[in-house]
Amino acid sequence: MKQRKLLSALISFCVGITYINAQTVMDADSNIYTSVTIGKQIWLAENLKTTKYNDGKVIPLVSADRVWKELETPAYCWFNNDISNKEDLGALYNWYAVNTKKLCPKGWHVPTKAEWVTMIIFLGDENTAGAKLKESGTEHWKNSIIISTNEFGFTALPGGLRMKVGTFPEFGTSYAVWWTATDYDQVAAWNRGLFFNSSNVYGGFDNKKNGFSVRCIHD
Repeated sequence: MKQRKLLSALISFCVGITYINAQTVMDADSNIYTSVTIGKQIWLAENLKTTKYNDGKVIPLVSADRVWKELETPAYCWFNNDISNKEDLGALYNWYAVNTKKLCPKGWHVPTKAEWVTMIIFLGDENTAGAKLKESGTEHWKNSIIISTNEFGFTALPGGLRMKVGTFPEFGTSYAVWWTATDYDQVAAWNRGLFFNSSNVYGGFDNKKNGFSVRCIHD
């Protein structure tokens, strides 16, 4: 698949569950997550929502657009700066927070680009894996024409994003984007995403200042 900027691609495109070895995991904020096994990998079944690193240090919460766009240091926010989005959608983190390697609970980490590829291959391919990862129904994936099966309980939700300039796109909950731990260059890092009316899992790279969701994988 030809690589391209995932965010640009998504924006232009826009204009029976099996739980295996499920366990609960607690982050530094005492949020409780469930986990699911996909192939030989164990993933959290929810987006990360912690406001602290796994050493207890607080992650800076940045709401102001003008502050967010200047950052080259770790930060997080809630979609639309609305904490009511925390429970379902989790938090949005810039890649500088990911790169601390302390974002996930101890014993877990932000998956690399290669670890995402391993999961996608297990699920079939990039063209069909998205339907197997998404939450079924249209409660969150509004107007979806794709029949999602959520076969392994990954329960992908459209968590939206925060643009590098600090704004939230109006169509933000039409898709989900997750950071990987893999650097692309000094400015960008790799990510993976799902779109509301596609069964694809998209792959690309975007500016590290963007705010994307995070899923954790077991060490």
